Amino acid sequence: MNERNTTAVLSPISEQAEETETISQPALALSSTAILDGKQKASGTDKTAPEKKRSGRLADDKRIKIFCGSSNKPLAEEICKFVGVPLGETRLQRFSDGEVHFQLLENVRGADVFLVQPTCFPVDQHLVELLIMMDALKRASAGRITVVIPYYGYARQDRKDRPRVAITSKLVADLLTTAGANRALLVDLHAAQIQGFFNIPVDHLFASPVLVSYFRELDLPNLTVVSPDAGGVERARFFAKKLDVPLAIVDKRRTDINVTEVMNVIGDVQGRTCLILDDIIDTAGTLVKTVDALLAEGAEKVYACATHPVLSGPAVERIAASRLEQLIVTNTIPLREDALKVEKIKVLSIAGLLGRAIESIHMETSVSTLFN
Repeated sequence: MNERNTTAVLSPISEQAEETETISQPALALSSTAILDGKQKASGTDKTAPEKKRSGRLADDKRIKIFCGSSNKPLAEEICKFVGVPLGETRLQRFSDGEVHFQLLENVRGADVFLVQPTCFPVDQHLVELLIMMDALKRASAGRITVVIPYYGYARQDRKDRPRVAITSKLVADLLTTAGANRALLVDLHAAQIQGFFNIPVDHLFASPVLVSYFRELDLPNLTVVSPDAGGVERARFFAKKLDVPLAIVDKRRTDINVTEVMNVIGDVQGRTCLILDDIIDTAGTLVKTVDALLAEGAEKVYACATHPVLSGPAVERIAASRLEQLIVTNTIPLREDALKVEKIKVLSIAGLLGRAIESIHMETSVSTLFN
C-alpha cells in the first residue's frame, strides 16, 4: 500500500521533470521570437488559472486539502461541496479512557491544508482533538496548516476583569500556534482584539453578510437594531448601517457568570420592530431579559439574531417560552436536538462564506472583499 501511494505521488513530478528536460534542450536552437511567444503563452495561462479556481472548481488542484474533526462535520462537508474539494479521509477513535487517537488516511506532504473544527460543547474535548489533528498534520509534513475555527471557545475570558483569573483566549491562541497552526480563520470573535493574541496571520470573518441578506429579504417594518450591551455597539452599528435603520442600546450589568441584570433602554423603540444582535447566545438569560425590557418600552415585536448558538443549560426552554418572534442563528455550532424542535429558531449556513475565504487564502487573494 505504501509503495503504491509513493509511486502515485512521485510519478507526476518525475514526468514533469522529464518534460522540462526534453523541452529545455531544443530550446537553445529556437529564435528569440519563438521564446517570446512561449513566454506570452505561459503568462496567459498563469493569468487565467486563478479565475477558473475562483469560480469554485478547485477539484483539479491536488495541493489543497480540507479535513475536519468531530465537532461539526456537516459544516465541513458543506464547505467542501461549495469549494469542490472532497473531505479528507481520516480515522478518529478514542481509547477506553477517552484519549483521542487520530490518523490521516491520505498523503498531505507539501499540501495546503485547512482543518475545520469549532471548539464547541464539549469544548475541552474538541479543543484537544484540534491540537492532536494539527500535530498529526505537522508530522506528516503538511505544507501549510490553516485552522478554520467557526466558533472560538474560551474567547469570553480575554482580559483580567477580576483578580487572579486566567486569560484563556490568549492561552488557546498559544496552544494552536505551538501545535503547528500557520494561519487561523475565525468567525465573529467575542472581542476583536483576540486577533492580537496570535503570532500567526489571522483572518477574522463576520457572519453579518449572511444575516443582513436574510433580514433584507424579510423586510421588517419600522426596524430598529438593538445592541444587548455596550460591548456589542460597534457590531450593532455596522449591522444597522447596512440595513439603513436606527440603533438602540440596552444598558445591562453582569452580576455573575451567566447572570445579568437589564438596567434601561437607550434609544426610541416605541411602536417599532426590534432586532437584537449578539455574537453568542449561551444560557439566553440576557436575551430573554432584553426582550422583556424592549416590550416594556413599547416595542411592537422583537426578533433576535446571533452567530454562535451555544444554547447551554436552560437556553432552549427560555427561548421557547419567551415572547421572542424568531431567533436567527448560523451553523458555526450544530444545534442541540431539543433546539431543532423549536420553530422559533432558524439556522442560516455560512458554508459559502467560509468556502470563499478558503479559496482566497489558498490562491492568496484578498479576503477583505468578503466583508462587502
